[in-house]
Amino acid sequence: MNNKPIIPARRRRSKYGAVPTGGHASRKEHRRARELHLMQRAGLISGLREQVPFTLIPSQFAEDGSGCIERACRYIADFVYTDTATGLQVVEDTKGVRTPEYKIKRKLMLYIHGIRIKET
Repeated sequence: MNNKPIIPARRRRSKYGAVPTGGHASRKEHRRARELHLMQRAGLISGLREQVPFTLIPSQFAEDGSGCIERACRYIADFVYTDTATGLQVVEDTKGVRTPEYKIKRKLMLYIHGIRIKET
């Protein structure tokens, strides 16, 4: 019998220090989700959805039909909901660090879909 103590494996730290919490990518995103769920119960917002994908650039296929040569580029919004006071759809992202990749996707969302992302 092996009597070595069991040492739990260390979790890898995320690149930007975010700690996954309650099924969300970070504590900040988890807190915002709770706030939005309360706002929905109070009737301030409706149709709350989480992790909603938007296609920015579709997949590219070879002309000879041999397959996909470039995968689609997508932006995944943390939250999408309707503001009941204005009736407008809100696309929201909880940001700690605005990476260069995110900045490009934010610009593509505005250019392609006409959607300005609300950053919290």
